[in-house]
Amino acid sequence: MAESAPSRPPLALIANDQEWSIRSLESILAPHGYAILRAYTGRQTLDLASETTPDLIVIHAQFPDMTGIEVPRTRQQRLEALHEGAWDFLSLPVDAEELVLRLKASVALKFEVDRTREQGLVDNLTGLYNLRGLMRRARELGSDAYRHGRALACVAFAPDLSNGEDLSLTEDQRLWAAVDLMARVFKDTGRVSDAIGRIRFGEFAVIAPGTDEPGALKMARRLTAAIEAAERRNDVAGLTLLAGYDAVADVRESGTQPAVLMAGATTALRQSQAEPSGPAIRRYAAEGAEQLNSE
Repeated sequence: MAESAPSRPPLALIANDQEWSIRSLESILAPHGYAILRAYTGRQTLDLASETTPDLIVIHAQFPDMTGIEVPRTRQQRLEALHEGAWDFLSLPVDAEELVLRLKASVALKFEVDRTREQGLVDNLTGLYNLRGLMRRARELGSDAYRHGRALACVAFAPDLSNGEDLSLTEDQRLWAAVDLMARVFKDTGRVSDAIGRIRFGEFAVIAPGTDEPGALKMARRLTAAIEAAERRNDVAGLTLLAGYDAVADVRESGTQPAVLMAGATTALRQSQAEPSGPAIRRYAAEGAEQLNSE
């Protein structure tokens, strides 16, 4: 069977403080269809890696501004480099043909892992549901609520970093820290019966069976308080949460689909984000109806 071609060119980040070395590697990889990013310092490597998620990083063991153990914990010894997460260890000068063949196999494996992850139900970043998994679980919970005539709610959360005072971190770094903290708190304090997932990079949603409007508001307050308390213990300075929710008391009677509740919750969240001086937690109200602000 012929190999299926990737849907896009592989993106390679070449990280080295020597211009000649970067140019040399770029001259090998570019003719084989690689899109190239350059980084000249350890900090620039970390920033580009988080912003662009390259398919591979060809990285020098040492930088003037950062030791090898920091980016990405790669040291001079071959076995230690592999142990610390490197896929391979190359010595200079590089054999061009060997490098291309090695990277071809590694990139093919990486693309296959990406395809498998996209088709899966779990978010690799947080270990919670991804959007696909959350929607599937929401349909299951909605069907059960319909059969038994029970309540169902959705609460959407996002960090509000507008009041942050920690100037030692960039906004992107604070957002990454917030997402990590939120995911850990959701896993530790969320109810077993709920479906919790990440719907966008900085946004999470909870599908809560047996939960009506007052219960959804109570849940939003409880999880917000838990995350803000954890923030004080984990030095994510200035983190507060915004939330939106929607709920029905009886799925069968209302005929409401879980996807509609999720859309309502995220709409209410967007309203909180658009009006940062307003209530942090809002209930969704249909267009033309009076907006219900919770707090």
